[in-house]
Amino acid sequence: MIKRSVIAGAVAALLVYGPAFGQALPKEMSWTAYDTGSSGFNIAVAMGQQFKNVLGTDVRVLPSGNDTGRLAPVKANRAIISQMGIGMYFAQEGVFEFGSKSWGPQPVRLMMAATACNGITLAVAKDTGVKEVKDIKGKRVGVVVGSPALTQGVLALIAFGGLTAKDVTLVQFSSNNAMWKGFVNNETDVALSSTISGQSKEADSSPRGVVWPQFPADDKQGWARVHKIAPYFVPQKVTCGAGGLSPQAPLVLASYAYPIFMTYADRPAETIEAITKAMIDARRRGHGAVVAEHDLGRALSRRHHSRLQGEGRVDRCRTEAQ
Repeated sequence: MIKRSVIAGAVAALLVYGPAFGQALPKEMSWTAYDTGSSGFNIAVAMGQQFKNVLGTDVRVLPSGNDTGRLAPVKANRAIISQMGIGMYFAQEGVFEFGSKSWGPQPVRLMMAATACNGITLAVAKDTGVKEVKDIKGKRVGVVVGSPALTQGVLALIAFGGLTAKDVTLVQFSSNNAMWKGFVNNETDVALSSTISGQSKEADSSPRGVVWPQFPADDKQGWARVHKIAPYFVPQKVTCGAGGLSPQAPLVLASYAYPIFMTYADRPAETIEAITKAMIDARRRGHGAVVAEHDLGRALSRRHHSRLQGEGRVDRCRTEAQ
C-alpha cells in the first residue's frame, strides 16, 4: 500500500542542527511544487512539516500543474525555492515555453536533486494491451500546456519505439492532474509519470489499470533516439511504485533525477545553504529524511546533489547510503 510518512530520524537530525540552521532560515517561506498528489508535492509537504516541527519555520507549498506555473512565483520572489523537474533546465536555456519574451533564459541555481527506487517514465493504460513502447503507435498520448518537461519527455520516450508525434494522437491538458483525470476517464492512454506518484496509484486502482513498458539498457538504438530529444533520461532498474513494481518484480524503465530543488541566483546564499543543509543532514544524521509514496526514504540515500556555498558557486558532491 502506498502511504506517506516522515522518518523519525529526520527529527533527531534537525534537532542537532536546528540552532545553526535557524539563524539563516526565515520564519515563513513559500515553496512551489507540482499538483497535489504528485510525488514531488508530497515530498515538499513532508519536508515542510519537519521545518515546522523542528526548526519552527512555516513552509507553504504552492501547487501548480505545469512548469511555468511552478517557476512564476519564484521568479516574482513570492516563493524562495521550487521543487522542479527537468523544467529547470529548459528555464535555464530559455527554450520551449520559456522561450517567450516574458521568460527567456532564467538565472536558476540547483540546490539538490535526488534519485531513488522509482522511475520517471511512460505510464500506459493496461486496457490498451500495450506491451512495448512501439505498441503505443496510434494511441492517445497526454501532454500538458506550459510543461515542456512532460511534453518533451513523452515525445522523447515514445521515440525509443521508433515513434514520433505523427504516430500518435496528442491530447492536450491544462495541468498534470487534469491529464491524470483524463487518463482514468479514458480520454488519453499514455502519460509521463513517476512510478510512485499518487496519480499513477489512483490510475492503477481504476478499471483501466497501469503498465510500464520497459526500456532495455542494451537497446542502444532506442536510447540513441531518446537522447537525441532528451539526453537527461537514463535506464534504471525500478523497484517501487504502482502496477506491481517491487524489489521482487523490478522493471528496467526510464528515469532522471527528481525532485530537483532549485532557486534563483539573487536569493540570499546563507538562507539557501541553510535550507539545503537541513534537507541533506536530516538524511545523513537520521538515516532517512522523508518517506513519501511507497518507501521513498531511499530518495535521499543515493543521491547526486549540489550545495550552494557562497554567492554564485556550487560545490557538487555525491553522497552514498550511510
